[in-house]
Amino acid sequence: MAPKNPARDNREARERLRLYQARQGLHDRQRRRRVRDNLVGAGVLVLVAALATGSQLAFAGSRGNGSADASASATATPTPTPSASATAANTGDVPSKEIAKGATWTGSLTLNKSIDLGIELDGAKAPQAASVEISLIKEQFYNGTTCHRLADSDGLKFLQCGSANGDGTGDAGFEYGPLENVPSDGVYDEGTIAIARSTSPYSQSTQFFIVYGDTTLDGSTGGYTVVGKVTSGLSELESKIAAKGISSPGDDGTGEPKVATTITAATIAQEK
Repeated sequence: MAPKNPARDNREARERLRLYQARQGLHDRQRRRRVRDNLVGAGVLVLVAALATGSQLAFAGSRGNGSADASASATATPTPTPSASATAANTGDVPSKEIAKGATWTGSLTLNKSIDLGIELDGAKAPQAASVEISLIKEQFYNGTTCHRLADSDGLKFLQCGSANGDGTGDAGFEYGPLENVPSDGVYDEGTIAIARSTSPYSQSTQFFIVYGDTTLDGSTGGYTVVGKVTSGLSELESKIAAKGISSPGDDGTGEPKVATTITAATIAQEK
């Protein structure tokens, strides 16, 4: 195996994000405009409600500047704004929901060069989310990004990945909705792949979580889009990553996996 080359990895990461910088400018301008135009009072109420739901995955989409604290008040963007959370609209250049073509898409997700997960995306039940994931995988957005957050307790077992900055912050220059294919009972079965988000159903972006043991999440704010499932390799994820534990868990018991975890490859293709 070739030795690691941090300089090269950094260059590749910068190149991967360079393609999104133009989109990010538009995204930021729209966000600032929403902050100015929305009612601050309504936004504050949304934030207070969010802080009351400490066990929810949505608000742990970010772990703020790479710290070990994965508190429930964190969000999927580096600079969360209460008023933006109340906005029910896509922002930025969101990939067309027609990309998924209402079909089943299959592929693979490789972690740490040795853990190969077979994946399946449901373009019929979650056309918008599947289209976004297909687009990101084809553009190799995920290659080199880390899985920054692990939950390993009774009824809460997931690995969260896809942060643009590798620490739970950043996006691809867009956020989107609506929620799709949400479990009515709040139970996310083992093998589920779902989309992480902040307070708003339209705050989905690049982050997703892989459920490696049946997990129940509070659905009072709408739940989480189930975009697909892991079809093989889940036992390796559990034994080689989850079973090794969590480094410096936060108040909710989640944190960085002790085994540093990177997405080293991803593929996707429409099932024939």
